[in-house]
Amino acid sequence: MDCNQVRHSASGYVDDEWDLARAIEIEQHLRECDACRAIYAQERASRAAIHQHATYYSAPPGLENRIRAALGVPREQRPMPVATRWLSPARWARLGVGGSLAFAAVLVLSVVLHFIIPPSGADGLTEELVANHVRSLMADHLTDVHSSDQHTVKPWFNGRLDFSPPVHDLAADGFPLAGGRLDYLHGRAVAALVYHRRGHLINVFVWPDSEGGRTVLEQSEKQGYHLIQWTQAGMVFWAVSDLNPSELAQFVQHLRDQGFQGDFLR
Repeated sequence: MDCNQVRHSASGYVDDEWDLARAIEIEQHLRECDACRAIYAQERASRAAIHQHATYYSAPPGLENRIRAALGVPREQRPMPVATRWLSPARWARLGVGGSLAFAAVLVLSVVLHFIIPPSGADGLTEELVANHVRSLMADHLTDVHSSDQHTVKPWFNGRLDFSPPVHDLAADGFPLAGGRLDYLHGRAVAALVYHRRGHLINVFVWPDSEGGRTVLEQSEKQGYHLIQWTQAGMVFWAVSDLNPSELAQFVQHLRDQGFQGDFLR
């Protein structure tokens, strides 16, 4: 894949629109081309800025009724699926030109909102976490610093992040450290620490807790991956893996038991 192809594909790559084979080709090119890597970083930064800073507005009162009136759908009747209404010649005939334009405007607006406005709250974050976890497994970019030595991995982040992530090797507990890398989540750079458990990989995403979160462990599942979230020592932690929930919980407990130099909240 050459530079021209990659640059035309950058937007779709940022939005996870390409299949696995094409995504791997793009990532291979980005590792070798500084110019294209800069364009990719700009695309990703622009997307993050839109998600973080765009102004969103609630629908005005009565909008639903006006749309239903334009489509000829009574309030008590559940509207047909969009695709069905779009393809129905009888519907277009009954709407007339004005109604058709109104419907087309509503359809375009719904598509734009779907692609521009990100999922809200925890759902949006967990989708990003799983996507970044999967992306790290798709190509040879699991780690930026490959080492099982915590005294090698931790200093590597110095100067690359505005915080110092806690790093511990858990080889004695059956979860050896593999290394770390820089990642990007929820509009900011974060640390990603990588651990092994037999054939499974665990990504632990870490960033400062700016909201004073709770220390309670929260477990969830997304797209077949298991996630555990907690906040301690002024940091947010998310562990993501396809490891079974029981062993992932054991891993998190071992990580918490490290104490984080005495600053880890219990």
